[in-house]
Amino acid sequence: MALGPDIAERLNRARADLRAGVPVVLTDGPGGALVFAAETLGAERFVAAAALGPNILAITSRRAETLKTAAYDSDLARIAVPAEAGSDWIGAVADPASDLMSPMKGPFQHVRGGSAGIARAAIALVKSARLLPAALMVPREDAVAIAFAENLTTLPADAVQAALSAPVALDPVVHARLPMAASKAGRLHVFRPEDGGEEHYAVEIGQPPRDRPVLARLHSACFTGDLLGSLKCDCGPQLRGALAQMGEEGAGVLLYLNQEGRGIGLANKMRAYSLQDQGFDTVEANHRLGFEDDERDFRLGAAILRRMGFRAVRLLTNNPAKIRMMEANGIEVAERVPLKVGHTAENAAYLATKARKSGHLL
Repeated sequence: MALGPDIAERLNRARADLRAGVPVVLTDGPGGALVFAAETLGAERFVAAAALGPNILAITSRRAETLKTAAYDSDLARIAVPAEAGSDWIGAVADPASDLMSPMKGPFQHVRGGSAGIARAAIALVKSARLLPAALMVPREDAVAIAFAENLTTLPADAVQAALSAPVALDPVVHARLPMAASKAGRLHVFRPEDGGEEHYAVEIGQPPRDRPVLARLHSACFTGDLLGSLKCDCGPQLRGALAQMGEEGAGVLLYLNQEGRGIGLANKMRAYSLQDQGFDTVEANHRLGFEDDERDFRLGAAILRRMGFRAVRLLTNNPAKIRMMEANGIEVAERVPLKVGHTAENAAYLATKARKSGHLL
């Protein structure tokens, strides 16, 4: 029996390292690179990285588009870090907070030769850590030796890509009765990813039969809307409205998935809100940060439903993407049940953007 961590567990360790500002080493065949998350890169470690050789900053094509520079690797750009640059330069290229005050950050010198595999894996890894999607890389032939000497986590780039694109395995941890305002006949189920990542929850109302479509909702965690009553979105009213409807029908299941901010995390969501205050809509703000419109993984919801014995749903949603993802992952959507609640003057533009650019049926 192997006692050491498998690739999924090592990925979780790498995410924790990057969030703490500690580099990891990604390998690609005989070569490798030290990889730092641009967001958490401190001045001292930047000086150490610069002393090891030429540095490369990897950013997404979305961020490159905002910076008016080319993404020669299609989905990303590899930019040579100038010899005179400091950690503040890294931050300015990665973070759009100061774009309007100082829009000209180039000209950039691009790295175009060789494989972009490590850069691609590095960006996927920092995204999965809910950090800004930008990574500083220091290519070194002796990267593995440095990792051993410095006690750094080492991962093959292709294994990182494969693991991050694979469905997440979820295990049931516990479930218990939970009377709620929406229904006294409630039960909360906790599911934990096998890699030790964030837990996800299923709120079961009543005793819905498994042999016919269950009234269901996939709800992504929204700290600002669900807890604070934010008027910038309709998440809180949707959460409470869905539970109330399930309570009225006497049966249903609400999946509460920890994918804050459409999968970019609360800190990046607040960055997007700050950009919206500058005049950008919700999709434009995500793109300026370097993210796609929606970074969530709805396969989690399908996996939980299957573990609970459900095979068909009446899905409470305004988002056609959720329907497509459910059906692609073996969950029949027998009916789409509209959930039109929570419209306010403050979120009118946000909802209009979701309808116009993301296809929401509002």
